[in-house]
Amino acid sequence: MYIVTGGAGFIGSAMVWKLNQMGVTDILVVDELGRDEKWKNLVNLKYEDYLHKDQFFKMLLKGEDPFETDAVIHMGANSSTTEPDADHLMENNYRYTQMLCRFALNHGVRMINASSAATYGDGSLGFSDDHAGLERLKPLNMYGYSKQLFDLWALRSGALERLASLKFFNVFGPNEFHKGDMMSVICKARKQIRETGRMRLFKSYHPDYPDGGQMRDFVWVKDCVDVMWWLLEHPEANGVFNVGTGKARTWNDLARAVFAALSLEPVIEYMEMPEGLRGKYQYFTQAEMGKLRAAGYEAPFTSLEDAAREYVQDYLEREDPHLGN
Repeated sequence: MYIVTGGAGFIGSAMVWKLNQMGVTDILVVDELGRDEKWKNLVNLKYEDYLHKDQFFKMLLKGEDPFETDAVIHMGANSSTTEPDADHLMENNYRYTQMLCRFALNHGVRMINASSAATYGDGSLGFSDDHAGLERLKPLNMYGYSKQLFDLWALRSGALERLASLKFFNVFGPNEFHKGDMMSVICKARKQIRETGRMRLFKSYHPDYPDGGQMRDFVWVKDCVDVMWWLLEHPEANGVFNVGTGKARTWNDLARAVFAALSLEPVIEYMEMPEGLRGKYQYFTQAEMGKLRAAGYEAPFTSLEDAAREYVQDYLEREDPHLGN
């Protein structure tokens, strides 16, 4: 049994899709479906059963493994970078992950965990996934801190030697439609362009970056799940790993890629950034990918232009924009 927590969410459901592509259907999806429409991410997928995350946590507390688990792919978390309830993030993101890790290690189960590039804070300390620098990182929001806390606990306890914790950069792709404000800019941009004929980006307040010249490492979700499948196949590859393309691109590049995917000439406008965001804004992110490559991962990462074209044309422009349709 493969257990995928957050299995109805964005990256989690993409991983269930990837498992299906590889012929795996013996999957337990763990999530909290709530009242939004992320259940639609599951409709086209094949899996054995579903458990609410609270029911699954009770099972963890008993220390039992009734599923004869082969691997735990832990994508479940509150991923909102603006979540104000720090106690909730401590319990839901940090403590839950800690309990799940103990379960996996106690039963000799392969674990892949979702950390986050949000742990790098403003980026002033760089984006190296070397363990030697973990304790120096200072996240800018509580979400990033909740992810940082688990990585630090796993490092100090020795658990990092037996699991893979992945720092995803700016992931985009199908099955993110339920995320509201947390959807990728590509997903929002296509809708905005279709409705208004233009795309709006934040102005820059940093002298080194022009408007729209702020840079991110945008990574295609299908590339992310390819990495996770490889890690399942290579349990000797453990520790913290960045998951990005290793090449930062500007927001202007992204906008032009979306317009090109829609066969339209780019019309870009720049708007004021909210005051509350200006002090917490990252102007540059770029994954250092040498560690994953040194571990043996050789597959290429899809270019922004190619991924944007596939996402827009094969998903966002279709009636059923979900993986597996």
